[in-house]
Amino acid sequence: MIGTHDSTSGAHFAFTDRWGGVSAAPYESLNLGGRVGDDAAHVRENRSRTAASLGLAPDRVVWMHQVHGRDVALVNGPFGDQAPPLDGIVTQRPALALAVLTADCTPVLLADPVARVAGAAHAGRPGLVAGVVPALVETMRDRGAAPERIVARTGPAVCGECYEVPEEMRAAVAEAVPGAYATTSWGTPSVDVAAGVRAQLEACGVTTLEQSDVCTMESADHFSYRREKITGRLASYVWLEAN
Repeated sequence: MIGTHDSTSGAHFAFTDRWGGVSAAPYESLNLGGRVGDDAAHVRENRSRTAASLGLAPDRVVWMHQVHGRDVALVNGPFGDQAPPLDGIVTQRPALALAVLTADCTPVLLADPVARVAGAAHAGRPGLVAGVVPALVETMRDRGAAPERIVARTGPAVCGECYEVPEEMRAAVAEAVPGAYATTSWGTPSVDVAAGVRAQLEACGVTTLEQSDVCTMESADHFSYRREKITGRLASYVWLEAN
């Protein structure tokens, strides 16, 4: 169920795979996305199971309505059923988990355990170009975080060797984020969103970063929209320990 779960000086990071839930194909089985056509009761059960496995209360997880933009909000609790369109969230509340849904995009989790600030962003190709990652870091800085103290994790995502795009699209992305320029393993134009995220974080002064080596398009244990089209969503979580 939980592919990775680690902690760093009071900050916790977790990433799911696709197994251990109750959803039927094509969402088999731990689909955590509520806007992909799956049965809502199944999604609630999957989210409850995942929270319990992490020692979290299900009603202490913040879910976004992700729209591939750059807007970031400071949150003190979940939005409920009416989450606004956002691709980044920041909190200073302990034991409040911030969640990102993905099925090829790059989930970005940040925490400054000293300032007690955590942040999460959904970085797809459009959000990367729009600047959701720098916007997330800036919002955290406004709450007292220091880039040199921020610990960053990026989760399972499609890799640059698999994310084929038209040459014009690669050029447009690389103009905004040169670090995202890539080529597929078969020699065609591609974009490496995770590499672009890394470059943006480093430009912001964040250098403590661990990147998942899982390519969602290549891994049968993870959901991939590019591979399956109709499929579930993985979740990535960050939270601060209770005081």
